[in-house]
Amino acid sequence: MVKQYLIIGILLFALAPLQIAKAEPFSEGWYVTTEDIIADIVFSSIDKRIEKEYGHNVFGWKRGRIVGIDYNKNHSYDISMRIEVPSKSNSSDYVEDLVKVRIYPACDSPKIACNHNFKVVILDYNHLSQ
Repeated sequence: MVKQYLIIGILLFALAPLQIAKAEPFSEGWYVTTEDIIADIVFSSIDKRIEKEYGHNVFGWKRGRIVGIDYNKNHSYDISMRIEVPSKSNSSDYVEDLVKVRIYPACDSPKIACNHNFKVVILDYNHLSQ
């Protein structure tokens, strides 16, 4: 019995270095959430729409929370997201808007029955506060 544990111990000790993988983070101290990833994907589309809604380039808008994600049968996702846009009257105040975005992932796999390339479309834009 002791021989079996000794042999298993030696095998584990011998094979352990083969199972260690050193992974280095992209940057020290970074923590990325799912909301961060989605925000990066839709950022440019929302930025263009904010410019259209407010009539000028708005610097300093902030993303808020994602309030809903829906999956569609055409393999797309509808994401509703609150954002905060600097107020015209006072740069320290923000107005809150709700943006609904549809993300069409690329259909590169033969296992997925769809026929669209990657794109992001703004479906709806609502001003929640003025």
